[in-house]
Amino acid sequence: MASVALREQLNQLLTSMFAEGLLDQQFQQLQMLQDSGSPGFVAEVITLFCEDSERILTELTKVLEQTIVDYQKLDAYVHQLKGSSSSVGAQNVKLACVQFRQFCEETNKEGCIQALNVVKHEYYHLRNKFEKMLQLEQRIQAYDSKQQN
Repeated sequence: MASVALREQLNQLLTSMFAEGLLDQQFQQLQMLQDSGSPGFVAEVITLFCEDSERILTELTKVLEQTIVDYQKLDAYVHQLKGSSSSVGAQNVKLACVQFRQFCEETNKEGCIQALNVVKHEYYHLRNKFEKMLQLEQRIQAYDSKQQN
């Protein structure tokens, strides 16, 4: 498949991610930091975000499984996830974290459990789109490097 067609697929995917509210302008800022000197910058940031998010989601689940929930610890993890989501432009994950933090402040365990499920849903949906995006970018780079040889 030609590089142009792959780029069009990538552009359509990104457009749909913005339209769905998965990404905000912060992601565009991140993209602008990538240049020919660091072609894998966005991919690296996304990979780190996903690894960190997976770890935090595991910790959140563990805290909520406790008989007595440590809401300060829970809130600290949610705050961390909200920050990293914000830094990569993961708008829906960030917004779900805002609601989650509200339940933490209210020490509402049921609300926190529901909020965790929403955060997980938003995160996994975004992660799947990020994976497609990264695969397209890899295919474009592979095609372009073949054309240069």
